[in-house]
Amino acid sequence: MATILTTTSSFKERDNETTRRLAAAGHRILFSPLGRRLGEDDAVALFAEHDPVGIVAGVEPLTDRVMAAAPSLKAIARCGTGLDSVDLEAARARGIAVSNTPGAPALAVAELAVGHILGALRRIAEADRLIREGNWTALSGGLLGARTVGIVGFGRIGQRVAELVTPFGGRLIAADPFAEAKAAANKGVELVALDTLLAEADVVTLHAAPGTVRLGAEELARCRAGAILVNTARGDLVDEGALLAALQAGRLAGAALDVFAEEPYAGPLAALPGVTMTAHMGSYAAESRSLQEREALDNLLADLVRIGAVAP
Repeated sequence: MATILTTTSSFKERDNETTRRLAAAGHRILFSPLGRRLGEDDAVALFAEHDPVGIVAGVEPLTDRVMAAAPSLKAIARCGTGLDSVDLEAARARGIAVSNTPGAPALAVAELAVGHILGALRRIAEADRLIREGNWTALSGGLLGARTVGIVGFGRIGQRVAELVTPFGGRLIAADPFAEAKAAANKGVELVALDTLLAEADVVTLHAAPGTVRLGAEELARCRAGAILVNTARGDLVDEGALLAALQAGRLAGAALDVFAEEPYAGPLAALPGVTMTAHMGSYAAESRSLQEREALDNLLADLVRIGAVAP
């Protein structure tokens, strides 16, 4: 009997074809008892206690130390897109298969990005805070349809953002060295260089892969005056210190952030009225989450069968 462990903070898909198949084959499926994001020590303790052959992982740090705590571990299935939390070199050295679910969260992340764009343009969160403080003030914002939206990274999520923004009107531009101009044009998007995008976009929304883009002080200085920065991709795409300085100087009008260099975030950006923050919840739409969980389980089972850890 093999043990399958889910380490995500929540897991709704507990009864589906894959879980039933695993259970029928005599395998034990355990769900994280903590109900929250795991730290490294939490993961080590869980792995050491249960020694799983496979895990469905959240964003907990899967370091070599964590993997060493489960000698039987053969497969990691990330419930989500990014693999930043997994020490891929350690996994390769230990012969552990690693998979992810890049397509499942695309619409959920794109919708959150567009929600942040609209919220920042109309200053919704700022107005809400003022009312709660007893200050009834009608804040002036701007129309999305009158803006140029710059999409940095034109993969699955970036393309979804373009589809969602198109009905509002306005201009859509994107920067992605791997995107095809014809495919972008079919979605009404003009491909441009990153410097051009930063100079011309009223809204810059980030959807780039890890290590492909880094917006530091120089890049933010090239942004159009009064621009809004939205990041629902990865925290390390933006130098938070440089972003803070650009906002305090009035170079940028605002920012909307779902991801941070270190999470949970407890830094100075939280004190700025023009900054809206969410807790890395881009994929946390119920429908998208269920799809991710099912795909992660399917990926895990496929890897375990392929390497002979469980019977087909």
